[in-house]
Amino acid sequence: MMDIHAALHSLGVREDTVTAEEKTFLDEKGYLPLPGILTPAEVQALRERLQALEEEEGEDAGKEVHQEAGAVRLANLVNKGPLFDVCWTHPKALAAIAHVLGGDLKLSSLNARAALPGHGLQALHTDGAQRIPGVPPMPTDSRTRYYVCNSIWLLNDFTPTNGATRLIPGSHKLGQDPRQLLDDALAPHPDEILVLGQAGTVVIFNSHAWHGGTVNRSNRPRRALHSYFCRRNLPQQLDQRAYLRPETAARLSEAQRLVLDV
Repeated sequence: MMDIHAALHSLGVREDTVTAEEKTFLDEKGYLPLPGILTPAEVQALRERLQALEEEEGEDAGKEVHQEAGAVRLANLVNKGPLFDVCWTHPKALAAIAHVLGGDLKLSSLNARAALPGHGLQALHTDGAQRIPGVPPMPTDSRTRYYVCNSIWLLNDFTPTNGATRLIPGSHKLGQDPRQLLDDALAPHPDEILVLGQAGTVVIFNSHAWHGGTVNRSNRPRRALHSYFCRRNLPQQLDQRAYLRPETAARLSEAQRLVLDV
């Protein structure tokens, strides 16, 4: 039987798929930009598919996981076409996520978020263990104990004005939730940076890092996909087995099934 390590190898993940310098940056800062992962043609195809799904699903868009005022959410994208497979099987992204999670991973959810003009501000938050009932608090001194890791797939350029994600570098080491520490988690933080980049970039970030969306002050939606992973013993944000469609199952390799835990 194939295990997750063999599955990752089958999908192209090697020890040097992410460089030593990239691993160090990710360890220290809590995030890692990977430019040029998606081609312009892939970016355009994904934008068009998301637009079609938004129109098709209407008020139900995102209901499988989460809906958000001021943003268009879509969820369960594994089952909405093979076009999205790159977002949870790309070897470079998988290698970086595996580095954060010590090689112990499965897809938790694959969602999309489009911050609408004038909206998109989120409180600084984490997606860490303190939000998972029954999981003990994360120690602050060991990478082997991180529980969750996310990736943002930029489908528009992330600029200072269109609602780019803000992040506090190094905050993944604190093991604390900013909403319990800050007087106003919506307010600007003195140590925050904006995660900027061109469409086609993927930003890996340790989900224990403090992060959140900013206001989209442009005149058009700012689109991104979120490919979110957790350790294999944790519940998924979307139960991939429960939602698996026959046509999806028919196209999956053994390695892909292991990554989805189906």
